[in-house]
Amino acid sequence: MRATGLAKWGAAAALLALAAACEPEVGSDEWCAGMEEKPKGEWTLNETAEFTKNCIIKMPKE
Repeated sequence: MRATGLAKWGAAAALLALAAACEPEVGSDEWCAGMEEKPKGEWTLNETAEFTKNCIIKMPKE
């Protein structure tokens, strides 16, 4: 039984890693376009700051 539980957690972790790899890089043109489509009420504070910095002001990346 214990091996089955570990296998489920391993599969869940693999799916999570795969899903995270599919998202565009924060600040990229693709990410900015996606944020423009997302309702503003669903933005996190970090997303708002990154959108302002990378999509409106277009600050150079360090």
